[in-house]
Amino acid sequence: MFVILDTNHYREMLLGTPLGDGLTARMQEREADVFTSIVTVQEITQGWTSEINRRKSGRDQIKAYAQFENAIHDFADITILPFDQEAAEEFHRLEKLRIRIGTMDLKIAAIASSHDALLLSRNLVDFQQVPGLRVENWLD
Repeated sequence: MFVILDTNHYREMLLGTPLGDGLTARMQEREADVFTSIVTVQEITQGWTSEINRRKSGRDQIKAYAQFENAIHDFADITILPFDQEAAEEFHRLEKLRIRIGTMDLKIAAIASSHDALLLSRNLVDFQQVPGLRVENWLD
């Protein structure tokens, strides 16, 4: 089974939450080949950068920088799927359908569709609008 983790699923694993631990166990039970997308990496990186910038300089930033550093190290442990030519073509095809979801989500959907993968996301309402996309929520 080929699965791609959306940002919300990947983040739970990254933070080592009980939900993330349950997700990991479920993926092992299903013998899933687990990937994420470069778009998810972008979103997580932007999230940590925003968190660091919101905090005052110095001591208030130490924990945020440490968590950001851990996230970067964790990226080495998962295969990151690119937004390549095939995904870009799928993205443009989906754009023409005028699906009402955000650009980043549409890019993630395009990557998942171009690999015929199961996308794991909490955002079922948006992703279920994408024709042919297989999406499930394994956190709730």
